[in-house]
Amino acid sequence: MVTNHSPQWITPLAKTGLTAKGIVYCLVGILAFMAAFHLGGQSASQADTTGALQSIEDLPAGKWLLLAVGVGLLCYSAWRVVEAFTHKKQGEKDVKKWGQKGRYLLSGLGYLSIGIAALRMALQSSGGGQGGNRNKNMAAELLSQPMGQWLLGLAALIIAGVGIYQIYYALSEKYKKHVNNMNYSSGASDLLLKTGKAGYVARGIVWLIIGWMLLKAAMQSSASQAGDTAQAFGFLQNSNYGTYLLGIIALGVICYGIFCFVRARYENFN
Repeated sequence: MVTNHSPQWITPLAKTGLTAKGIVYCLVGILAFMAAFHLGGQSASQADTTGALQSIEDLPAGKWLLLAVGVGLLCYSAWRVVEAFTHKKQGEKDVKKWGQKGRYLLSGLGYLSIGIAALRMALQSSGGGQGGNRNKNMAAELLSQPMGQWLLGLAALIIAGVGIYQIYYALSEKYKKHVNNMNYSSGASDLLLKTGKAGYVARGIVWLIIGWMLLKAAMQSSASQAGDTAQAFGFLQNSNYGTYLLGIIALGVICYGIFCFVRARYENFN
């Protein structure tokens, strides 16, 4: 059982952060679904967080909405970091405890970078995408180091491991723990369970593809082989039955966004 209670100010931080995260995931999923079925001239190369942020910016009052999403993602990042240092369970093994802390910290840092990108875009006087493929940049940096191929290979295996864990988390239904912390109706519970399973599986598949692309970059010592979410969607789209595979994964990503909304609305974070 949880042996400590989070401070009261954690609740608005978590709710704001999860809402912003849900918005980003829903938009990424919508962009990927549109790309799968060639709707609105959308392509898989635009179906990533940068594309989601750009679509927010293009809305009426888009700069203000983007600013709100950026602040929300910073809230999410802060919540994850706080959780990494305050979350404790009685009898929890050290390996599991530190693994969970590591996941919280990595999640916090990841969404910190997206939040900063959103704020930069909102504060720019004119629109424009953000700085290229982050995974290609990371791969190039690692490959320039001594034993760079091994370092990049290790990073690829870690990312693939995260993907496998996401799928395991879904199929083992470990995500059901969120239901136990909810002030929910039966309808909200059912929605959380269904969207959570679909969402975590979809995320896991995308992470696995990204890990595979990084592993290819390591084996070939070529940063150009690395890719991010958009390239993972492109990989799906170019495979056999790609339209349907990408469409299914896109719906899963949207489900994960809805899962975040349900958590933000009903979960007890104290």
